Amino acid sequence: MDARANLLSWIEATLGYRPPDPALFERALTHSSRGEDHYERLEFLGDRVLGLAMATWLYELYPDEPEGKLSRRFNVLVSGETCAEVARELGAREHVILGKQARDDGAADSDNVLGDITEALIGALYLEAGLEAAARFVRSAWAERVEGQDRAPKHPKSALQEWAAANNRKPPAYHLTGRSGPHHAPKFVVEVEIKNVGSATADGLSKQEAETAAAKALLEKVT
Repeated sequence: MDARANLLSWIEATLGYRPPDPALFERALTHSSRGEDHYERLEFLGDRVLGLAMATWLYELYPDEPEGKLSRRFNVLVSGETCAEVARELGAREHVILGKQARDDGAADSDNVLGDITEALIGALYLEAGLEAAARFVRSAWAERVEGQDRAPKHPKSALQEWAAANNRKPPAYHLTGRSGPHHAPKFVVEVEIKNVGSATADGLSKQEAETAAAKALLEKVT
């Protein structure tokens, strides 16, 4: 099976749609390090489609929840970290198209890149097959995360802040302690500290990713 036929089979199995021409989906999988025809515009669109599909789903699924709890669920479910997890589960990493340097720098494992890829694929599916098909894919790919949560999940940074408040501690303080790597694949190192409690350090391919990982690490220490 050649590369294009393999991609078509993966798209059909993953998205539930077989495009007559995979060009738009190839663009959704192409990082800017490969050239001008990359996924960023599709990611912009797919982010909004994911948001609408997820908000509608949560509104239907939890009719008695107030806006605050729905928002908490929503923010975790559409986060870059969750989108990256979905991409890995779908096997998208094997189909990401990168420039040589970006691949050598590990961009195929970046939460930022994989999260963007997921949103770009949703954008491409929306353009070719419509909102109903895109929403159907979202409900399939996110099913366990949405329907398996009795309580609204919390982002690690929010959970850490709430832990600090509940235990009469000062709010967590985040410090950027290092940055390295090329522009297209930077690496950030962040330390989070709660005074008189402890600290944790983590890295990521964005400052936000590193802060989230550090918050999660400190939560594991104190809870």
